[in-house]
Amino acid sequence: MIETLTRISRGRAWWVFLLLLGLLLEATALYYQYGLDEPPCVLCIHVRIGVLLLTAVALLGLAGGRRLAHLLNLAVLAWLIERSWQLLAIERGWTFGECDMLLGTPDWLPLDRWLPWLFEVKTACGYTPLLPGGVSMAEALMGLFSLLGLAALLLFALSWRKPA
Repeated sequence: MIETLTRISRGRAWWVFLLLLGLLLEATALYYQYGLDEPPCVLCIHVRIGVLLLTAVALLGLAGGRRLAHLLNLAVLAWLIERSWQLLAIERGWTFGECDMLLGTPDWLPLDRWLPWLFEVKTACGYTPLLPGGVSMAEALMGLFSLLGLAALLLFALSWRKPA
């Protein structure tokens, strides 16, 4: 089992999986926004940016920079877990943070002006839509990114293991 996971940590399969997952998550977000008329809040857009970064890291991993990609993967997933936690906490009423209509990117990276159809904040935080099965999007994202974070941590550690 450890040998198989070690091979995965050094191979392409994990990065292909993350690339396809990133594309699927972005497509799902756009379907909910444009197909089901569920406008995104600032935290939702932060998650979209994180998923885009995750996809870029997957491309780096596929290009061969695997150890760096593993490290960046952990950083992006940590941020995605934190953003998902904030989204879930606001949805459940565990916290009452400020959730304004400004994306908060630096002036030199105005994603909401460059690609408003993808990154423009449309509503205030408060709830996320229900997915099939009655799970909220915030709950699903929190669970998904937590599992991915654990897997990424294991694969990063195994990427340093000496081959048998």
